[in-house]
Amino acid sequence: MGSDTATVTKPRPWVALTTFLIIQAVLGCWWAALYPGLFSRDSVLYLSHTVVGPWISDHSVVYDALMWLSFTKTGDLGAVSFAQTTAMAGALTFLAQSLKALGAPRLLTTAVAVLMPLAPPVGAFAVTLWKDVPFTICAIAIAGVCARMAARRTVSVPALVGLGTLTTLLGLFRANGFLVVGVAVLALMVIVRAKRVRLLLTGTFAAALPLLLSNLVFPQFGIAAPSKTYVYHTAFGDIAVAYRDRPELFSGQDIALMTSVAPLRRWWEGGTCYTVNPLIWRQDFSWQQADAHATELLGLWRRLLTTEPRMIVDTRLCRGSIAWRPVQDDLATGGMTYRLSRRPNADTYVGPAKVPDFPGRWVFSLRPLSAELNQVADPYLTGALAPEYDWVLWRGALWAYVSYLAVVLGALALRNRYVLGVAAVVAGQQLTVLANISAQDFRYMAAPIFIGALLVPLALGSVGRLLLALVRLARPARRVREPELVEPVGDAPASKPPDQLG
Repeated sequence: MGSDTATVTKPRPWVALTTFLIIQAVLGCWWAALYPGLFSRDSVLYLSHTVVGPWISDHSVVYDALMWLSFTKTGDLGAVSFAQTTAMAGALTFLAQSLKALGAPRLLTTAVAVLMPLAPPVGAFAVTLWKDVPFTICAIAIAGVCARMAARRTVSVPALVGLGTLTTLLGLFRANGFLVVGVAVLALMVIVRAKRVRLLLTGTFAAALPLLLSNLVFPQFGIAAPSKTYVYHTAFGDIAVAYRDRPELFSGQDIALMTSVAPLRRWWEGGTCYTVNPLIWRQDFSWQQADAHATELLGLWRRLLTTEPRMIVDTRLCRGSIAWRPVQDDLATGGMTYRLSRRPNADTYVGPAKVPDFPGRWVFSLRPLSAELNQVADPYLTGALAPEYDWVLWRGALWAYVSYLAVVLGALALRNRYVLGVAAVVAGQQLTVLANISAQDFRYMAAPIFIGALLVPLALGSVGRLLLALVRLARPARRVREPELVEPVGDAPASKPPDQLG
């Protein structure tokens, strides 16, 4: 599409700085209101195994290390959540400035950027102690790098360095990050025209490094690999759904294998396609036995995949509906969107002796730095969790579709195919979640919400450009009047015929 000449808008540093400071100030208010940050059972696990031991690479070793560092050096976790607010402010500002350089309406894009942290999916999420927060920040920044490439219509060395750094971090902050990187890089390779080999090498390095660290490097430092049940829990969930819907598919040997891990009633009750939680997070499901029989259970799953592929695919589509379905299913078990945890302390999540305990677990308790801000933020956040706002505030599927529409319109209006690359990371996240995820959690699709919202001004500006172009095409061309021959008057000499003109 279009020419290869780049038209990059002249940067305005003072606008970027002002935008960043406003976003940081709003996020700082969320931080003070919800100090040291919102958390869940996962948040407690991040720290418990690093303090008590042994370290496990089931979540994110990098994020676990940040939590451990904050806890051991400051005695609290507020440093982590505050760092997240600063990084989030920087990523949103960078994406906004990059989209403006690409051609998005400047004033409207700035307005959207500074208003976004007021929304609970941005403000409250930024101060939640989840590895998904830095993962989302990296995804937003990757979209910004892709927008810079689109503005210049080229893949520069600085862009490759930035892309490589951010995609590597993406894989280090979440176990399935390498899949997101793979899909996003492949999408970019289809879009760009030059330096595809360099782009492929960058993506390969970013996707491979977290896997190499987890399997080869971390064990050398005493960081244990995740349990087999943690790795294969979605396959076990597929077995449960199959048992509930088609029990005749299971032989006596299959039943004996399953009952060695959990009672058949647990497999039946856990057979909801929307989530694996009712199966693996119950007391009568033995993780130790599941680990011991993981090979046999995977063999059973592979047999079901071979003989009943449509049933397994349908189960994955159902469980991944957070990625493609804009509305929740509030009638089915596990079909509603899980947004944010609101409990006041760690014991209300895990209870005594439920995880390796450690001195100082009290840090997982809500201790607002400002009671006044908390009195404003708490009811505001509670109201935003109402089911009627779920489709627009908490479901990333809608905003993924908005992102695709925006980049298509931008590519057409600006005659620039590189614009499509801005949504590459959105496609990567959507397809990865669709293929392999455990529950309907908002955090798994947070990045498309933020990226999609910031792409709305580009979409509106592109619609305006396209409508203006249509008007110009529809306007009839003005006829150019030909000069008339003037008859000679009186003794005036007649004009020479064309062939006699000197």
